[in-house]
Formats: sequence, C-alpha cells, structure tokens
Amino acid sequence: MRFGLAVTSIAVMGLIVPPSLARTHHGTTTKAQTKDTLSAKPVVLTAQPGTNLDQVARQLNAADLADAAKHNDNPVVLVASAPLSSDQGDMALFVQLQSARLCGSAGCSTSVYLRHKGGWKLVLDSVSGAISVLPTRHNNMHDLQIDKNDRWTWNGSSYQDSITAPPSATPHKKVAEKPKKKLLRG
Repeated sequence: MRFGLAVTSIAVMGLIVPPSLARTHHGTTTKAQTKDTLSAKPVVLTAQPGTNLDQVARQLNAADLADAAKHNDNPVVLVASAPLSSDQGDMALFVQLQSARLCGSAGCSTSVYLRHKGGWKLVLDSVSGAISVLPTRHNNMHDLQIDKNDRWTWNGSSYQDSITAPPSATPHKKVAEKPKKKLLRG
C-alpha cells in the first residue's frame, strides 16, 4: 500500500506543476530539429529489481538511498540503458529514484552515467522530463533531448545544455567600493 501512495503522490505532483516551474527551454525550432525529434529514441525507465542494471544503479546512488532510508523512505529505482556512441563499451545508464521525498515540484529527476573503460561516470545530473536519444552527435556522442525543446550535447567529458542563458538586459557596472572606516576602541 505504501508503494501505491508514493506513486500516487508523485503522479499528483506531476499534475499540479505549473509550466513556469518546469525546467524546459522554449526557443525557436528549426526544420532539422523537428526532423531529429521525429527520429528520437525515447528512453523508457522501468523498475528492474534484481537485474545488473538495478544493482549498478543502487551502487551509484547509494548515498541518496541511504539518506532516504534514514527518513523511512523506500524509493522506487527506475533504470534504462542505451548506447550513446558507436563504441559498444560506452553504454549509458539512466537512473531515476522515485519517492514523494526525492521528487520535487518539477517531478522526479534523472541522472545519466556512462560506462567507459570498466567504470561509471556521472555525465548528466538531475534533469526532469522525458529523455530521448537524438540521431545528431557532438564529439561522437549522441545528443539528448529533455522534454521537447531542451537539447543537451556532449562537450567531451559530460553533457551540457545547448541553450545558454540570455544576456541580462542591462550590463552590470562595477561600483567602486567606499573605503571602510576603522573602528577605534579607546
């Protein structure tokens, strides 16, 4: 019954999130991006208890799981894997921990780890929304799409958001600091 409550809480949280709070970018979409979106391969996260993927996900997220246990929380561990490069050894592991305590107003976050040369490296941390693997590549790694408009590209060591923050409307002027007065005690 407790599992049902956690999932229901998460579902309800997802329904009441205002679009303004979701971590997405709404920019202009080119014809090439539309084509990429149509051929994107969605990452389907599922519970796979007892599998190798589940065991690795639990090891990589041991600190979060231990913290949840201290608060009598038992998150559902969802996993998926997908190749992100032409090198068969570079397999990605997508991990999402679901519980009312770990999921925020924008939903549950997903982290992406890359298996390379026998180890696992965190290459994208805490994104919220549906993830798809795009056919386009940067530095020989597939781009990732979060929700519908947020593209993440490989910079050689991790994924970074391809949309940069807009420049501020007014440049910040450096204001000269006033000399500080010394307090004399006498």
